[in-house]
Amino acid sequence: MTDTLPLSGIRVIDLSIVWAGPYATILLGDLGAEVIRIESLQHPDINTRGNPTPPAGLLGTPRAFMYPDANPYPRPWERGASFAYSGRNKKSVTIDLERQSGKEIFLRLVEKSDVIIENGAAGTMEKLGLTYDVIKESNPGIIMCSMPGYGTNGPYKYFKGYGANVEGVGGHTYLRGYTDMDFSGTSPVFHADPAAGATATFSILAAVNHRRNTGKGQYINLSQAENVIVAIPQAFMDYSMNGTVRERLGNRQQGVIQGCYQCSGEDNWVVLTLSTDDQWKDFCLLIGMPELIAYPRYSSGIARWNNHDEIDGIISEWTKDLDHYDVFHKLQELGIPAGPVIKPQEVFDDPHVVARGFYEAHEHPMIGGPYMYPGPVFDLSETPMRIRKMHPVLGADNEYVYKEVMGYSDAEYDGFVEDQHIGDVYIGMELPEE
Repeated sequence: MTDTLPLSGIRVIDLSIVWAGPYATILLGDLGAEVIRIESLQHPDINTRGNPTPPAGLLGTPRAFMYPDANPYPRPWERGASFAYSGRNKKSVTIDLERQSGKEIFLRLVEKSDVIIENGAAGTMEKLGLTYDVIKESNPGIIMCSMPGYGTNGPYKYFKGYGANVEGVGGHTYLRGYTDMDFSGTSPVFHADPAAGATATFSILAAVNHRRNTGKGQYINLSQAENVIVAIPQAFMDYSMNGTVRERLGNRQQGVIQGCYQCSGEDNWVVLTLSTDDQWKDFCLLIGMPELIAYPRYSSGIARWNNHDEIDGIISEWTKDLDHYDVFHKLQELGIPAGPVIKPQEVFDDPHVVARGFYEAHEHPMIGGPYMYPGPVFDLSETPMRIRKMHPVLGADNEYVYKEVMGYSDAEYDGFVEDQHIGDVYIGMELPEE
């Protein structure tokens, strides 16, 4: 076992916003890369850090609970729940990229770095004059990943989109939901963002490996919309090969018995899948109805699928008086895939994640604690990963990045402070009273 993490020595310039890009830099930071987040005193990143001036009517509303004790003050941009998670293992430096002096600072950092990642709208880097062609002149070995909604070429290049939009274009929205719902009734939990972040991380690691072998950097053009298409390949291949347009199935899966069934207690549910004859037999014996094993309407997988509604009723009658965790364990003991629908308060106490040490308790000077945070999503036996540092306050690492990484003098640093490149409060903003 070693204390050196896999990406130790790799420096990442993080220009990402919202969730897709920040999730990629979470993974890179967890793996040991030095992730330096570029921020602006002139333009607060509302999508990532949160609104620095919360509306007056926020307190007392559900959105207020995105802050510790439902209180955003005195520095709301340091206290939001989303950045408290996505900012881990990262550094923060402030630069105004809209000015020529800021571009020069940025390109100096590029010279000292290995990777740049950004997921703004496709025209953003063009407007700044910081495209890959410009950037690679400062560092030919740089790896740059751009991951806007629709990629950086094609007729949709300049179209903007969040997870909800690219999921619609990618076909997810059409397939997601119950059979009796219209297409507006989809979940606000968007798969597209973390999926794109994971793919970006993979592509960056591949490019890092390529550079180690060849010495050459490269540009990565990632479309978030295309990335969600590959998550539903059956639907596309079914149409390609058979001309079949798949429809939304709710909790079901074609060809097997699958669903979400209510259990005892308030809003407790369990999900299960019966995909083989042996699983059907074991299930029938478990619920004390062996006569159903050879019943003609349920005697084969196709027969069961054709009578799914009837079987749903049988399963629901069995689960309705049982605890959702008990159903989960009874079925898993028989090798039947199943799981309880766990509520947020149950997740923290789930014995499995507790035993694996998934959640970590940490404090932060701006939000207090200790609070429980989800840790790295995988473990490496020789290089264990944990949350090494909590999210940075705005400009927390200015002195380190400007002086130690980029080599600016004390006098030059003071000049950048005077020029409002460097600071820890957004320009023109007074700290709100508590």
